[in-house]
Amino acid sequence: MNKKFILNLLIAFSFIALSFAYFVEFVLGHEPCNLCKIERIPYIGTIILVSFLIFTKKWEKSILIVVSLLFMFGAVTSVYHVGIEQGIFNESLLCELGINTNIQNTDELLKTLNKTPISCKDVTFKIFGLSLATFNAVLSILISYILLKLVLKK
Repeated sequence: MNKKFILNLLIAFSFIALSFAYFVEFVLGHEPCNLCKIERIPYIGTIILVSFLIFTKKWEKSILIVVSLLFMFGAVTSVYHVGIEQGIFNESLLCELGINTNIQNTDELLKTLNKTPISCKDVTFKIFGLSLATFNAVLSILISYILLKLVLKK
């Protein structure tokens, strides 16, 4: 496969992955946990950086390295998330972000109690019995591998 095809496929795949995640969140009503939101970063970064690369053709190797690092980050985050879902790891501070600890009165306390963040270990949406974090882990590892091969060819 040629490089231009891979880059266009990467943008299209990232757009589809994000669209699906937002569809599950906003249309189907499955609230994502904090790790789910963090796992979207590689896809957003890919759309921005690879689009820039296609239009300007500048800093190609550097951009491909950054995008591959983003997907490696996404793979590590997703594997960690799957570990939390399976009970291998305990939930971290990331899973509790968004809790208001600056409570000044009872109204703020009630609002905070009603807005408890979604637990990273609770899987609210599955496809073929697998969580989206599991799919993301596999895909991020695969994309990281493809991008590393592309970078090493340069």
